Amino acid sequence: VRKEPRSCRNAPKTFSPAAVRSETTKEKSFSVGVVDACNSTITASSGASCLRHAADAVPLNHSRMPRTKQTQPGKKITTAPATTSAIKKGAAGKKGAKKQTVSLTEARPRVFSVGGDLQPKRDLTRFVKWPRYIRVQRQRRILLKRLKVPPVINQFTKTLDKNAATLLFKLLHSHRPETPAQKKARLLAAAQDKAGGQGETKKPNVVKYGLKHITGLVEQKKAKLVVIAHDVEPIELVMWLPTLCRKKGIPYVIVKGKARLGQVVGKKTASALAFVNVDTKDKTDFANLVQIATDSYLNAYEKTMKTRGGLVMGGKHLARQAKKARLVRKAEAPK
Repeated sequence: VRKEPRSCRNAPKTFSPAAVRSETTKEKSFSVGVVDACNSTITASSGASCLRHAADAVPLNHSRMPRTKQTQPGKKITTAPATTSAIKKGAAGKKGAKKQTVSLTEARPRVFSVGGDLQPKRDLTRFVKWPRYIRVQRQRRILLKRLKVPPVINQFTKTLDKNAATLLFKLLHSHRPETPAQKKARLLAAAQDKAGGQGETKKPNVVKYGLKHITGLVEQKKAKLVVIAHDVEPIELVMWLPTLCRKKGIPYVIVKGKARLGQVVGKKTASALAFVNVDTKDKTDFANLVQIATDSYLNAYEKTMKTRGGLVMGGKHLARQAKKARLVRKAEAPK
């Protein structure tokens, strides 16, 4: 591209209407060299006058446009053809483009070292240091499984089934002992009846509790049914009671557990309870319970006293024994 002479660059930008019309006709002949009417470029040619080029470059609104590269007249402005791979990449970029989100805070990963972030919540049961009484009762439970348990102690593992126990506790709660307020009101009413010349009122039928009291009732054969808790501690307190009941011919049952028996009589725990009399409306249910107790405990006493407990090994011990047995069979097998 040839530079314009300095005299032409400094020439005044003037044009006449006739010049504009002539230049408009010339524009149509080489319009291929003009890209946009608003952003028209200055076309340079050797031998053309400076005034004509100035008239071509200045739009009709008399605004000065920035200079661009000049091209020779008659030549087309061509762009490089886009390749197929570039088109595919552009399409894939548009489809797979993700919106970029601007975060106002800096991302900081958590650090779980000492003095760092809090650990996530997990099940820490295996890492808990349980209280001593819990550890002792668990160890005791395991020892009772592993060791050879004598029949006198093993009999307390055979408790009454759920249906019979439900019926039993229903009767127990309907024969709960009187509270001090109830007993006071009953005695006051009995005193007033006696003063009025009326007959004496009978005492209500309630269950008896207290180990010494129950022992005396069993020895006197006044008890009709004895209920013993299976988890008395120490077990020696009631270990002899089933034998005494069998000797006196009184039915007995073993139930879970001492806390439930304690709720009946308003105590924390109770080792044993005893029925002496029951209400008339409950005699049928009570007779069914007595029959169950006779068949399951009283008549099965001889068999119970020959059944030992325990000797239940853990999973690791059983796996070792099975492995030893396989090795022995393999060694004894003929080659």
